[in-house]
Parts: sequence; C-alpha cells; structure tokens
Amino acid sequence: MPRGRLLPPPERRRRVDVVAAVGLAVVVAVASTVLWATSAHHGTVSTAAAAPVAAPPEAAGLPAGFVEAWRAASGATPVPVVAGSAVVTGDGEEVSGHDAVTGDVRWSYTRDLPLCTVGAGFPDNDGGRALALFRNGTWCSELTSLHPDTGTRDRQRNPDVHPGTRLLEGGSLVTATGPTYLEVFRSDLVRTVEYGDVPTPRQVGRQPRPTCESTGFAATSGRLAVLQRCPDEASDRLTVLTPDPAEADKPQEEFSVPLTVANATLVAVSDERVAVALPDPPRLELLDRSGIQVGLVGLDVPAVDLARPPADGVPVTTTDGNRVYWWTGSRTVALDGVDLTPDWTLPEALGPAVDYAGDLLAPVPHGVAVLAPETGRVTRTLTVTRDDPRAPVVPAVQGEMLLEKRGSELVALRPAP
Repeated sequence: MPRGRLLPPPERRRRVDVVAAVGLAVVVAVASTVLWATSAHHGTVSTAAAAPVAAPPEAAGLPAGFVEAWRAASGATPVPVVAGSAVVTGDGEEVSGHDAVTGDVRWSYTRDLPLCTVGAGFPDNDGGRALALFRNGTWCSELTSLHPDTGTRDRQRNPDVHPGTRLLEGGSLVTATGPTYLEVFRSDLVRTVEYGDVPTPRQVGRQPRPTCESTGFAATSGRLAVLQRCPDEASDRLTVLTPDPAEADKPQEEFSVPLTVANATLVAVSDERVAVALPDPPRLELLDRSGIQVGLVGLDVPAVDLARPPADGVPVTTTDGNRVYWWTGSRTVALDGVDLTPDWTLPEALGPAVDYAGDLLAPVPHGVAVLAPETGRVTRTLTVTRDDPRAPVVPAVQGEMLLEKRGSELVALRPAP
C-alpha cells in the first residue's frame, strides 16, 4: 500500500475499512480538541500595543510637590512593577501595561486563571520582561514572560510553587519563593535551582533539608539567601545558595549555619554580607561569606516591628545602589550597600525610600519626606493626599513619575506644575 494512504483502492475497499478510517479520524479530532481546550492558549486573550510604550520624561529635578495622575487596581503586585518603559499592574486574571504618564492601558494579557503574582526581571535583556504567574488548581504553575513595551508573549514554563509566592529579581535570574519549595530561573525560563521539598524529584537524596520551612528570602546577583525553620533545630537556619549551579536539582550552598535565635527576619544580602534582624531586643546580625558573624548592631526600632517576620518572607526594601532602605513596619533603616551596616533610621515612615533625580524620598504620613542621603535628615516634606494617611506605602520611580503601591491599588503621582 502506498505510504500515507488510509484506505485501500476503491475496487478493494470494504465496509470495515471505511468504519476504521472514520473512527480514526474521530479519535484524532477529539484528541486535537482536548489538547486545544487544555492548552495555555485556550482561555487566553492577548492584546498587544499598537506601538511600543513610550518612555516617560526623565525627572528634571525635585518638583515643588506631587499630584495624583492616575490609579489602577493591582492586587497581584506586592510592589510597583516597572518593566521597560511601562508600568505593569496585575489584578484578578489580567496583566496590563500602562503608559506611565497617562495611565492608559497600552497592552493586556488575560487568562481564565487567577493571578498568583506579577513581577519583573532580566533588566539587561532587551528592556527586561514582565512576568505573570497564574494559579492552576492548587499550584502557581502557569508562568508567562511578556515584552513590557508591547505586551507580546515571550517564553512560558510551568513551575510548581505555592500561592503566596513572590518573584524576586536577582540580576540575570529570578526566584519564585515558597515556604516548602522554591525555584530559580534565567531569562529563557530554564530552571537553574530547585530547593526544598521537590514535588517530582528526578533523583532522591539531592536536597539537603527538604523538611524545613522557608520563612525569609533575599536575592542579589550571584547570591540567594534563605532563612529556614527546621523541625530538629531550636533556632532559625540561614543558608546562602549559588543560584546558577552545575545541576538544577542539586543545590550548591555557599554556607548554611544555625542562628542564635528563632523568629529572625532576613533583611538583605549583598556581594559580601547577609543582614538578619534578631528580635527581643532588636539587633542586626551581619554574616560574611563563610557564615561567620562579623557584626551585631543594636536597632532603634520598636520591638513589635520584629515580633513577626513578613508573611511572605520578603522584606520591604528598596535600593539606589549606594544603600538598602528597609522598612521595618514603622521606621526606615538605611543600610550601607556593601557591608549592610546601619547608617541612619527615619522614624514614622510608611515605607522605604527611593532615589528621585538625585534626591531621596520616603513616604511619611500626609506626604513625602525629602531626605539627606548621608544622614537621613528630613530637609522638607512635600504634601501628598492619600485615602489613608497612615497606611503602608511601597514607592518606585519611572521617569518623572513617582509610583506608590497602596494596598491593592497602584497610584501614580506626577510633578505638580
């Protein structure tokens, strides 16, 4: 019979041949329908920008004040998400790319699945990517990367992290956090590390502490710090991982050491140090690349601020390259960007500080404080009207626009005329 022919020639065709061929065609059609119905493309609406999102003007300097320009629901972004030239929001089942100045939605990506979280990563890769992680069943397992200036899809993959996960940028890598399992992946979304209780291990015995609970996460280029509580240890354990080892399923540890207390808070990691806040009394422990304590500094923060670590394990921090600004819950502590020692503390703060055209701004009740970077001294306060003048605020900057994440909303402020 010639290759590819399903039926014998008409003169030799029997009824059973016709029935078999029809049955085969039905099976193929049903299989194709099922595959389409269960694929990521089913239930997806992707609306790309007609033209790339334009970058907002750069800030010419510190303005006389700020006024609200626009706001958008963004319950899936724990912090303002700035990617490429766009401001990205996520709410419900939809991710949107906004013009930073007007707030106009220039592109959108919607699934028939709820969002777990939205983040940004890979800033050195052609403007970076917006990252949308959707929940499918009990897992956050549908990850899509989007070109932020147009909203067009890039790579996709299927992680296995729990709801409540955060996407942490660490140079050329991104970490998807979780209490029992985390993953690290690079810009092509190939996994470089899996750590913890691996859902479907390829080999047993390759994870060092699969029964421990991860309570803190901090990342920088080349280092991933994880704080854990292990069932057979009375105090917390700090582990620093190399986020791009030779084998993804065999974590490579820089060090792993027990701390002296439980209920610690992982604050930050730099190229040389790790900073961990210890409660009762509030202190900041500094550890070197061997896990040896090289500093223990008292913190001028209320004990209640350190009584309970962040629920998702991620500290509320920003950085301007020179310092890390950590919001404790009532105060902002500036840490040296290299050795992570505290430089100054701002009382009555609503969130961490950000660089704006060379000035340092921090949200405070009823406004934005302008700070002297070296000392934290408030030089002036710009009035900003908020619905709740004492609610937490996480700021970011996109060009001349000052962005504030307030609860489940993102609010964009423009310089006052």
